[in-house]
Amino acid sequence: MPKLCLTGGIACGKSLLSRYLRERGIETLDADDIVHELIPAEERRRLAPLVFNNPAARKELESRIHPLVKARLEAFTSAAKPGVPRLAIIPLLFECKWDAEYDIICCVISDRAKQIARMMQTRGYTRDEAEARLSAQMDVAEKARKSHYVIPNNGTAQELEQEAARFAAWLKERIK
Repeated sequence: MPKLCLTGGIACGKSLLSRYLRERGIETLDADDIVHELIPAEERRRLAPLVFNNPAARKELESRIHPLVKARLEAFTSAAKPGVPRLAIIPLLFECKWDAEYDIICCVISDRAKQIARMMQTRGYTRDEAEARLSAQMDVAEKARKSHYVIPNNGTAQELEQEAARFAAWLKERIK
């Protein structure tokens, strides 16, 4: 069974896309969910201003958290059952240099203005906070260039669901 990964930028729709993929029989595990298990919400809120404005602090935190996240994701993808795709959702796949470990990489992308608007609307970020988070990640266009399959998400949830159906069919054809 090939190792499968979904990546993309912040506020590009990875969570909604993964929900649509689960509805189509694809099992998922999200690196962000693992981080949320490891670092309580109040601690994440306290750390956010520090790590998104201080690259050295972010690097230190990542050096402690990423090995734990990677181990959980590896266990998940390695335990795939025949015919049941398992998709690791890793927003920072390329930034962590984990991409060589995956056989098929799908990237969901959105326009930068859409990402900022979504972060401000759904997460309550200021424009500066949204910009800081985007600056901490690789540009989505670069992620798309390094991926095997790209899903654009600048439209409606229904359009993303249609893209999910296409990707699920494409994926299942390749892992028969």
